[in-house]
Amino acid sequence: MKSLIKALWLAACAAALLAIAVPTSPVRAQAWPARAVTVVVPFAAGGTTDALGRLLAQQLSVRLGQPVVVENRAGAGGGVGASAVAKAAPDGYTLLMGAVSTHAINPALYKTLTYDPAKDFAPIAYIAGVPNLLVVSPKRVQAKTVSELVKEIKAQPDGLSFASAGNGTSIHLSGEMFKVASGLKLTHVPYRGSGPAVADLVGGNVDLMFDNLPSALQLVKSGGLRALAITAAQRSPVLPDVPTMMESGFPNFVAESWFVLFAPTGTPTAITERLTREVTAIHEVPEFRERLAALGANPRSLTGAALTAFIAEEARNWGEVVRKSGAQAE
Repeated sequence: MKSLIKALWLAACAAALLAIAVPTSPVRAQAWPARAVTVVVPFAAGGTTDALGRLLAQQLSVRLGQPVVVENRAGAGGGVGASAVAKAAPDGYTLLMGAVSTHAINPALYKTLTYDPAKDFAPIAYIAGVPNLLVVSPKRVQAKTVSELVKEIKAQPDGLSFASAGNGTSIHLSGEMFKVASGLKLTHVPYRGSGPAVADLVGGNVDLMFDNLPSALQLVKSGGLRALAITAAQRSPVLPDVPTMMESGFPNFVAESWFVLFAPTGTPTAITERLTREVTAIHEVPEFRERLAALGANPRSLTGAALTAFIAEEARNWGEVVRKSGAQAE
């Protein structure tokens, strides 16, 4: 009897130990994602990065079966949000809606960065590219063409002011390119995102801006802003009457903003590959493509080594623009 009791006691102990040990295994092996995923948009709400980030988050949420939440963390040309994601746990639950500013312009514009664009991030997939639109405030500027704008600026002793979504954005650098190419006096007024910059432009607090096409489009159509030119190589189907900067007398004036989804370096390959597959599939969703087209944004299938090479080439090109313009982080 004693041996039977001892055997039962040992069996009970073994079962208890097994019960303690087993729960940790499913947790470690738990399929990603098991909870909400956050996409950090490194600019204020209302701009193109925010609009595209929310469109992507909506589609990802459906495909991942978990909420995908957009978190706006603005500042330093997207550097504040980028730095936060670079330091986040590489577990697939914090992603970055990166942009040309965070990964191609900031490295040349800022003497020190709190993140390394090449080492701290794993590129997931290219989301979309958009040209910039030269828009003016009807409350402050009379010009209806770029040549008229040049004359109007020359007539002002102190020149005019141009807004941007922040230092280091393509919006900022497009203004600097215009300043250099025209030899005009323009004062840069940086904001913490395109949304607040456009609001001040509409309100007549600044004179002009090279805004991303999607965030300026509806205001141009409603008359809140006046579009003079686009920085694309060709006119946009959504604004066919607006000439390019090249047509307006500025050869080789082409500037495009682009947006890429990133994860922190060290994120498990299984997760980054899953995200790449999902974004690639989202690009083929008719509703998503229609929304991008309505905004004047161009999707592009670019992932893996080709995407890494693209970002590196963009960093070289925009670095040269920064050097030639003499632009600085103010």
